[in-house]
Parts: sequence; C-alpha cells; structure tokens
Amino acid sequence: MTTTHPREASRPRARRLLSRLAAAIVVGTLAFGGASAASADDETDAPTPADPIVRLSVSTGSGTPTAPGGPLVSTITVTNDTSSPLSAGTVSLQVGRDALADGEALDQWLDDDATSAPFHTLASEATPVIDREASGTVNVVVDAVELGDLDAGVYPVRARLSGASTQVSGEDALQWNLTASTVLVIAESTARNSAVLVPITATPESGSLLTADELSALTAEGGALAGQLDAVSGTTAVLAIDPAIPAAIRMLGTRAPETATRWLSELEALPNDVFALQFGDADATVQARAGLPAPLATPDLTSLLLADDFPPAADSTPTPTPTPTADPVAALPDNEQLTALNGAEQGLLWPRSDVTTADLAVFGDYFGEDVTTILPSTSFIGASAGRMTVDGHDALVADATASARLSAAVEATDPAVLDRELTAAAGHLFFATGGATPTILALDRSETRSAAAVRAALSAFASPAVTLSELRAAPPASATPTPAESIERVSALNAMLADEERLTEFATILTDPAQLLGPTRIRILRAIGVGLDDTAFTAAVATQQERARTTLDAVGIQQPKPVQLFTSAAPLPVWVRNDLPWDVNVSLFSTPSDLRLDIQPVTEVTAQPAGSTRVDIPIEARVASGDVQVTFRLTSPTGVPIGQAATADVTLRADWEGIGLGILGGVIALLLVLGTIRTVRRRRTQSEATDEAEPATDDAGER
Repeated sequence: MTTTHPREASRPRARRLLSRLAAAIVVGTLAFGGASAASADDETDAPTPADPIVRLSVSTGSGTPTAPGGPLVSTITVTNDTSSPLSAGTVSLQVGRDALADGEALDQWLDDDATSAPFHTLASEATPVIDREASGTVNVVVDAVELGDLDAGVYPVRARLSGASTQVSGEDALQWNLTASTVLVIAESTARNSAVLVPITATPESGSLLTADELSALTAEGGALAGQLDAVSGTTAVLAIDPAIPAAIRMLGTRAPETATRWLSELEALPNDVFALQFGDADATVQARAGLPAPLATPDLTSLLLADDFPPAADSTPTPTPTPTADPVAALPDNEQLTALNGAEQGLLWPRSDVTTADLAVFGDYFGEDVTTILPSTSFIGASAGRMTVDGHDALVADATASARLSAAVEATDPAVLDRELTAAAGHLFFATGGATPTILALDRSETRSAAAVRAALSAFASPAVTLSELRAAPPASATPTPAESIERVSALNAMLADEERLTEFATILTDPAQLLGPTRIRILRAIGVGLDDTAFTAAVATQQERARTTLDAVGIQQPKPVQLFTSAAPLPVWVRNDLPWDVNVSLFSTPSDLRLDIQPVTEVTAQPAGSTRVDIPIEARVASGDVQVTFRLTSPTGVPIGQAATADVTLRADWEGIGLGILGGVIALLLVLGTIRTVRRRRTQSEATDEAEPATDDAGER
C-alpha cells in the first residue's frame, strides 16, 4: 500500500514485517522503473531509499471490509519529499481478479508484491501538481459494476503512478513511475466481530517501582500512559493492566502527582473489561519450567510506605469541649489495596507463548483450576482464534498473524504504514475466521505505541458485541499444544533466585529487611517480564545480577592502616563502610594472631547509611613488645558473614612507657642535682664576696 520506510517496531514479529516492507519499497522502485530522465537518452541512477524521493500509497478502508456488490472507495496519496515540485501525472487503480489463497499469499503480496493474479484496471485519475515536501491525494470511487462479480475473499490491489516528474535546477527532469500495493477484503458481513486485548505496562528506570517523577511524565499530557488511556477511552478494548502501575501511584499517598491520581481514577472509571497481569508482567511459563512450587509472590509493599504520606483524615465533627488526645495514626493500605484494579475480572493469565500441556497443569496448581490462559494460535497445532481446552485446561486463543500485523500498526507514526498493517490484519482475520465467528486479537506488550494508531486500530477491530465474559463462556474446541523446546530463561531465573537467597541472609543486618528484599523481588519479576525479547531479557538479568553483587559488597571493613602501640593499653580505630541507604547492625569480630595482645573480641556496631563509621576497639599489650596481626570480620546479628575480612598490622612497644618514665625521672633528678649544685655554688660565691667587702668597710671607718 505504500513505498515508505517504516521505523522499526518493538517486537520481533513486527520488526520482521516492517523490514520486509522496507525491502518492498526498494523492489517496487526498481521493478517499475524508479526515476528516469525525461529529456535524456540515458537513464539516470534510481534514487536510493536514503535520497529524497516521491512515495506512493493506497488505502482501501484501513481494515474495514467491503460488502459483496458494494462500492470500493480508495484514497491514493502521493508524497513529494524532493526539493522541487512534482508535475501532474496519472494514477491508475488495479485489482487482481483472483482472490489470494491464504495468509501466506497475503504476506507475499503485501511485502514482496508477489502474485500470479491477473490485474484489471478499475479507474485512472489525474494527479495534481504537488509542491516540494508536500502531499496530494486522489480519491477513487469504483462502483459494483466496475468491480464485477467478486465473491467474498481477499484480493490484491495496486496503484500505479506515471507521467509525473521533478525538475532539479541544472539537471534533467526525473520521471517517477511507482506502484503501491494493498488488498481489498470482501466479506459477507462488514460488522466488527473481534475483541482486542491491550496490555498496559510501564517500566521504571530503577527496575523496581515507578517514581513520582516518572509517573508525572508518563501521565502528563503527551505521556505514554496518558496517551494509551486516551486511545482506549470510548472503545471496547479489553485492558490488561500491570498492577505495579496503580501500586506505584497509591504508595506515594499525598506525594503522588495529581496527573497520576487523575489517570488512575479515569482508568477505574472506564466501562471496559479489565484484568490484571502478573505483578511486573512476570512470565508464569518460565516459573513453571523452573519447577517453582508456587509463583513468585508480590513482595510486601507496606514496608516501603512512608507514614507521613498518609495523614489521618480530618474529623469534620465539631468537638464541644476539646480534650487532649494523642495524635491520630492513619491506617496504611495493605498489598491488596495497593495493587487492586476495581472491577477487574479474575482468573486470567497471559504468559509467553511457548507453553506445554504440563505448563497448563502447573498454572492450574498456581492459580486454581478455573484459570484461563491467553495464548496465540501458534501455541497450538492447527488452532484458530477462540476458546480452547487442553486436557480440561481453559485457554483463550488469539490469532497470531493478525495480532502481529495489528501490533505493527499501532507502532506506526506514518499513516501509510498504519493503513497497510490494518488492511493486512483484516485480510488475515478473513482467512482465520471467514468473517463469521468472534476472533481475539492481542497486541504485543509495548510502551512506544502511537496513541492515534491505537485508536484507529480499535475503531477498526474492537467490536462492542464481543465481551471478555462471553469469550470465556463460549463453547470450547479441543486443541493440542505445539511441542515446546526448553526455555533458556530458566537457568537465568534460577541464578537470580540464588542471588535473592544470599540477599535474604545479607538483609538480616537491616532493621527492616523488606526495604531491600521488596525491590529485589520486583526487579526479578520485571526481569522475566513477558514483553522482554531475548536481548532485553539478557540485559535485565545481567543488570539484576550486577546489582546483587554490588549490594552484597555494600557493607564491609575498610583496610586498616599499620598501628604503632607505645602504651600498654589504647583504642584501636576500625572503619566500617556502609554504602546502603539504611542503618545496618553488624557484629565486629577481632582476632589477634598472638597472645601478646589482648583485644575486645566482639563489638556491636550500628553503621550509618552512605558513609563510614569509626569503631574504637580497646586493646592491651600483655608483654614488652612485638609485631601482631589483628583480623577483623563482620557478621549479621544472625551470624551471616558480611563482606571480606581485613587484617591490621600492630607493632607493640608497650615497655617504652616504663623506659620513658625512667629516663624522664633520671633527667628530672639530674636537673635537680645540677640545680642544687649551681645554687650552692652561687651562694658560696656570694658569701665570699660579702666576706671580702666587710674588712674594707672597717678600714674606712678607722680613718
């Protein structure tokens, strides 16, 4: 239907479809002449997809079937991305007289322009002059007579542009001969007869819970969650919500952004059928294959609540005589209240597609025998969309091919790509159901959907006559699961759970271990999320394992410096490092390598968060001197080793204290003796001088 280049979709199937579409653009440009020189004998090189080009697309209803004998209304769009005007030309609309045989033939036609059907020209119209970097449309209406006697089916349709050229200053004119392909779906009934499942998820940067800033951005105008809510409002889409989203909003209490609380209120007010995904959109299949006795539970979220965010409600009843009372305490919500989805239908599970009969049995053990599992038709041999049972286990089956096309459509920002994928989805639905029985379509998990594209898809395919409860009550057909290979994700899950066990032991250093263990469990649940492809899964597991290693190394002893001990007793300083955001309680064990040093064996320490805490350990030398090593190690209050041991070199010079005092006493005594001698000599000298002066005085008196 178009020769444009769609951006890569977020899911593997969507990427394959759009990649094939990009290839079709190039094939179409080259096969039908590309651009040729109108005024020169030699043809110029055809423009590459990276060059500014002229693009052609055709629409035959954006997924809406045409009734037999009804008119065909088509819109042909010419887009001029070059830097010069495109001259007038002619477009013709052609239809293949032979219906496409099946979905494979449909994909070959849309993606590769491959079909053996003979084409008949229905109409030709002139195209207007199109300015540079602009678009023009031509509407073509073909009545039933011109269509001929086309029975119900899916027919190839193409549009051809000829005679239009662009003129670049100083160069020859380029003539554009282009084609675009689509299909015409003729069905006995044009009424929508399908349900569309729309998963709504949001992944936080931390891998745990959405923060207030993230919620503010996601639920504000233009945010991803706000756009998805706008897209599904007024439709009959079945919504599958990750309960981690409402939990993140409610946990903030009064700190929750106004846009987020309003978003949640509007979501709960929608009349749509709603059910909850597993917390963090965790995959139940990998848990079943890992042999877990029960599914990984949602962690205790109440330990992450802040009481200040939940002030008690003001009492509007006047009190006649105020009496002093204690401040009221607000009741904090529990896990069930935090994750609740009002009006949600219970007993639905939407895992990854690679399930076996044994997996379905485990799901029954996990969630009850009445659980209904949602799976694509590729999970079963020869199954079409609808309700199935496997050994008594209930399943709702979505048409895999049509769902993949629809998932690619809702990622599109180019209207031509959107129309192409919607039409492809309509064609696949025709082959899957014949247009008669209700069908289930399931969008891939995605957080990059176009809100406008989602609304267009739901308008075309979400039937108001098909509800979730009716699908679950429909008569089931028997089905056989496709043989599934072992899941490589099992070993990664087991490795993360082993890390979680070590963190559980490590967390005994905290007053409230759930502050660490709650976010850890959430990150594990998100790491096995259904929506993660293999690349994203590998990255999420690696991130979680690195986070676990960093956490286990967050508390330890800083390497002590060598110590010189000059007294028989003194405090020995040791620094305990704590990189966690909480206080930690540890026991510091000190063991000397020699009995010459007596040291306090155990010291209880409360290390401050995000820093180092100094601990002074009393030591005492038992003998004169020597070199001693002191080994320090930390344990939790329950005896779990924490961090690595550290060793301090202590040099004992305890006898220096006595020697120093003796020397000091000797020096003082010597100084006293010298002072005494000096004083005596001074007095003797003064006495002799007095004796010599007295005779002289007497002689003077006699004269």
